[in-house]
Amino acid sequence: MSRARAAIILAAGQGKRMKSETPKMLHKMGGRALVDWSIALARDLNCARTVVVIPPNAPALAERVTSVLGEKSTAIQETPRGTGDAARSAAGVLTDFDGDVVVYFGDTPLIRAETLSHMFAARQTGADMVVLAFYADDPTGYGRIITDGAGDFVKNVEHRDANKEELAVNLCNAGALVADAKVLFNLLSTLRNDNAQQEFYLTDIPGMARSAGKKVGIVEAREGELLGVNSRAQLADAEAAFQTRAREAAMEAGVTLIDPGSVFFSYDTVIEADAVIEPNVFFGTGVKIGAAAIIHAYCHFERTEVGPKSEIGPFARFRPGTKLGPKVKIGNFVEVKNSNFGEGAKASHLSYIGDADVGARANIGAGTIVCNYDGFDKYRSTIGADAFIGSDTALVSPVTIGDGAYTGTGSVITKDVPAGALGVARGRQVNLEGWAAKNREKKLAAKAAKKDEHK
Repeated sequence: MSRARAAIILAAGQGKRMKSETPKMLHKMGGRALVDWSIALARDLNCARTVVVIPPNAPALAERVTSVLGEKSTAIQETPRGTGDAARSAAGVLTDFDGDVVVYFGDTPLIRAETLSHMFAARQTGADMVVLAFYADDPTGYGRIITDGAGDFVKNVEHRDANKEELAVNLCNAGALVADAKVLFNLLSTLRNDNAQQEFYLTDIPGMARSAGKKVGIVEAREGELLGVNSRAQLADAEAAFQTRAREAAMEAGVTLIDPGSVFFSYDTVIEADAVIEPNVFFGTGVKIGAAAIIHAYCHFERTEVGPKSEIGPFARFRPGTKLGPKVKIGNFVEVKNSNFGEGAKASHLSYIGDADVGARANIGAGTIVCNYDGFDKYRSTIGADAFIGSDTALVSPVTIGDGAYTGTGSVITKDVPAGALGVARGRQVNLEGWAAKNREKKLAAKAAKKDEHK
């Protein structure tokens, strides 16, 4: 029978190298804050309790954690005295917890739940404590995991404290461990800081467990999962790794990416099979693209749903709250915000559709603008099924264009147009015969007179 699980997320680093007033853990990868990645990982592991260790004077981070996890979900490391001290800070919050605890760093957002699940599995099959390790192409700077001739764990050694033989080892500590809660907190309470940095190292805990006769297991991770974020450059590296992972997953799921490297995903992007994504497309958070949709180049999406077999772009922008039904056509230089399009509706050119409900098969002509904002409030308009909006129409919300209704080209529509009617709202054309020739003669004469004055 599996034991209850808890997570301790170490997120108390000051993040000085980020050079930002925003706490490091609130910077984003794939549209999601680093702290949210770490919390989601705990949820994927079915952790009943999660505690995030944060620095003092980080109210925005504390508020974010509490808003997601509720009260008693944070612990404060008052003074930065090492990772072991950070983990020890969480002991008070988990005093009553009986089960296994996983400890990991919040600034390594690429760790997969499957990897940490292997650690819990190793714990279930007999290890008293499990450490996460990886083989580094270049181990410089990493703590080493030293094993005996049989490959069993002996100790962790920080790079600064390693001797020549230990520095030659390329099996490195990944920073995560799993252990029984009581065993872990008992060991943390006796942790010492007699090392080069005079810090309390979490990596000393497995060695202490082994010295106490405990069996310490090792689970290996891929090095690419363990990218840490301590600077803007490392954040960019993590983003690039995430994007590569997301692109590969999309193509594996049956999505065509013509130029994968130019398509950018968010953590929650959903694209169904047989969709085609052309180059230079950006998916913000909350986007779903339906099956067999075609997304042409240079489109931007935020919190938008695109129906199956729709054709979008190029150069189209979708702002939050947009929902497009099946077989919708949105063309070049069209912006849509907080609007619904029924099946087969079209807006093919140069339009802004904001706060509107567009019926099935409606056609919106080039240059159409929904005037939804009066400087204080926003209003909603309705365009009925099979309606035809003439080019260069301004719909001054709130108005309703009935089913099958038309609006005349160049109209400014301020009143409802009944179903099947034609709404025209523009000045009557007046032709002044001979005006253009007379005006031209007058302007040329004035120009000549001015030129004579300067001779």
